[in-house]
Amino acid sequence: MSTENNVPDAQPAATAVPQEKSRTWIAGVLLVVVALIAAGITWLLMDIAGHKQEAAHPWSPVAQIDDTTFDPAVWGQNWPKQYEGFKATAEMEPGAAVENTDPSVPEDTRKTKTHSKLAVEPRLVSIWKGYAFSVEYNEPRGHEWMFEDQKFVKRMTDFKQPGACLNCHASVPAVLNSINPNDPKDAWAKMNKMPYAEVAQHAKGPLACIDCHDPKTMKLTITRPAFIEGIKAEKAAEGIKDYDVNRDATNQEMRTFVCAQCHVEYYFKGEEKTLTFPWTKGLTVQDAMAYYDEVGFSDFTHKDTGAKVIKAQHPDFETWSQGIHAKNGVSCADCHMPYKRDGAAKVSDHQVRSPMASEAQINSSCLTCHHSTATEMKDRVSNIQKRWEGAKDTAFTAVQNLIDDIVAAKKAGTVKDEDLQKAYDFQRKAQFIVDYSVSENSRGFHAPQYSVSILNEATDYARSGQLALRGVKVDTARPASSYKDIKPVDRPSPIKK
Repeated sequence: MSTENNVPDAQPAATAVPQEKSRTWIAGVLLVVVALIAAGITWLLMDIAGHKQEAAHPWSPVAQIDDTTFDPAVWGQNWPKQYEGFKATAEMEPGAAVENTDPSVPEDTRKTKTHSKLAVEPRLVSIWKGYAFSVEYNEPRGHEWMFEDQKFVKRMTDFKQPGACLNCHASVPAVLNSINPNDPKDAWAKMNKMPYAEVAQHAKGPLACIDCHDPKTMKLTITRPAFIEGIKAEKAAEGIKDYDVNRDATNQEMRTFVCAQCHVEYYFKGEEKTLTFPWTKGLTVQDAMAYYDEVGFSDFTHKDTGAKVIKAQHPDFETWSQGIHAKNGVSCADCHMPYKRDGAAKVSDHQVRSPMASEAQINSSCLTCHHSTATEMKDRVSNIQKRWEGAKDTAFTAVQNLIDDIVAAKKAGTVKDEDLQKAYDFQRKAQFIVDYSVSENSRGFHAPQYSVSILNEATDYARSGQLALRGVKVDTARPASSYKDIKPVDRPSPIKK
């Protein structure tokens, strides 16, 4: 009895223990899950906050920087990624360097330099005959080399050159501060007209961070007076008055303008040798030529022909401004300094190189806009440059023919002075345009149609010069509407069957 009575009492007690254990276990699991979720949410919020902070302040202010901090290594303490890219401009493509077996002066300790452009294109020697560039002119290389490669090239060591040459081959703020720390304008004027060898003593090295960035805000800034005045004149030609680039330019425009401080056509004006951009009439090669004709400027007298001619510089900005990328607001930095991801921050690649340098480079620059492959982009660029090469060779051949004809005609004494002067003018125009296109670094890519069209114009000028030597009256770029004496031919009679 008692057993039967006790059994029902014992069973609930035996079940209660496992249920209690089960509830405890479930509660424990829930607690752990809740804790994990809470920890995950906390980590996520902290990560988001960290990335926001990283994006808002993508550098760690380690070093104090002001407008007298000229050493880029100090800036690099705050901007290590950008500084890493900046130093990488010293790197060269395989096969691009040659041993420096013939240093210009004992101080030249460079182990390597770049290939001679004169050896590859001897017609450059011909068009520059009588000018220092015909002695040594090499392929360009990264910004890290810009000062040493200029200081030791024979056209600087063997010829007297003005300090104005340093505007684009050294960190100018450091030079100006060294010449006159109280008056940058006075220092710049003095720098331009001082002998190059003397000014070079004030230079600390090549382009530095302070040449393009405001040390207080890190915003892009223009430090070259020649560009400030040049773009002001160009904007005035467009009808925009009192343009101040550091006040009025957008950030996207500045991503081109900082490069255009040096990658442009320029000349040294007057006895003061003031670096000046010929932009008062616009940015085309014809605008530049019209400017030079108006002010009566020439760089030198051609040694063989006697023509007063112009040496073009490196008009990348002007040529780019005639192309499709400029029309669509694509800046120099978009292609040559594409953004890279560093955590949540975007870092502009400061190695500054061709987008065609590698597939990775094509991906980070071209393919951010073009729906294509790296191989297709390479082929497209290659085809553009091949077409430009063909037009360049045609134009160069014509210019060389003109030079040869002028020399021969003068030697024979058969040319009238009036015809010779016309031939000189055609030589001046033809070789300036060819020089202008060849000295631009993209080999026709920055504005393909424009580049080929101006080379055609150069060919026409050169061939017209050859005809002028023979006393033939020639027209260049004559419009169809001017041919009033050419009429439609009379209709023939119907064929008799």
